[in-house]
Amino acid sequence: MFDLLRMFFNPQTLMMILVAVAAFATIMTLALPLLQTDRLETRMKLVSSERAALRAKERERLEKGQRASAGLRQAPKSYMKTVVDQLNLQKLLGADEVRARLRMAGYRGQAPVVTFLFFRLVMPVILFVVALAYLFAVNDLGRPPMVRVLISVGGAYVGFYLPNLFLANKIQKRQQAVSRSFPDALDLLLICVESGMSIEAAFNKVAEEIGTQSIEMAEELMLTTAELSYLQDRRLAYENLGKRTGLPGVKAVVTSLIQSERYGTPLGTALRVMAQENRDMRMQAAEKKAAGLPPKLTVPMILFFLPVLFVVILGPAAIRMMAG
Repeated sequence: MFDLLRMFFNPQTLMMILVAVAAFATIMTLALPLLQTDRLETRMKLVSSERAALRAKERERLEKGQRASAGLRQAPKSYMKTVVDQLNLQKLLGADEVRARLRMAGYRGQAPVVTFLFFRLVMPVILFVVALAYLFAVNDLGRPPMVRVLISVGGAYVGFYLPNLFLANKIQKRQQAVSRSFPDALDLLLICVESGMSIEAAFNKVAEEIGTQSIEMAEELMLTTAELSYLQDRRLAYENLGKRTGLPGVKAVVTSLIQSERYGTPLGTALRVMAQENRDMRMQAAEKKAAGLPPKLTVPMILFFLPVLFVVILGPAAIRMMAG
């Protein structure tokens, strides 16, 4: 023990560790920018595809049923679509609700709906087979066969809800990203509107500027711009923005925009008030997280900080006692 501590506190050993850490940090600093991809450009391409889909949809409606050019959205896998259609999963599992939740998570089109319904069907089977094979071929856990079968059925039950958990996690992350950048987007929108821009041009300009801070927010604003351009009822474009985000602050702003267009009230005044309210909401959320931080730090401090502190304080004394 003494030899190990003496070797660890040896100046040469400490110097080697510090040099290794510095070299690793240098390599990571130089390599990370090369490995990062342009997520903004990728998401903007997806938004352009969605805008093209909206254009095709309006053209189809105006031409009274004449089909527009296909290929604007990614088609679902053929085998997935076959299984979903044969079992009528879109009706059994509520395709409309699934489609709305997928839009909140950032997935649009028919392919994500088919994929989600397909995995809701196959995941219980996969987990049931995996659990059954593990309990009967690898480790029986000392349980009788009937209990092992029941455990496998429980795994199938978990597998049925795994796609929902994945989707709920995606929705939560997207809502957090949008809520963090939404007050700043409102400030920029207010500046653009008061400078004389139309609401479509303002949304487009804010989407370009806010993309470096939040790709999700830029994507939602670009989609709203596309819908304002191609939908006859502008109210639907604003309502779709609120439905896609699912945030109370965004829905309140959407209501203000609809009322402003309907009754002719000044748009700048409404945006100024809503921007201040959203900033206050963001500050309250930050204060709530800060207030809950001390209880969360108690266990990590006991498990990690205090032992290291004891080693640093008592280590030299223990070395002197062992050397004496």
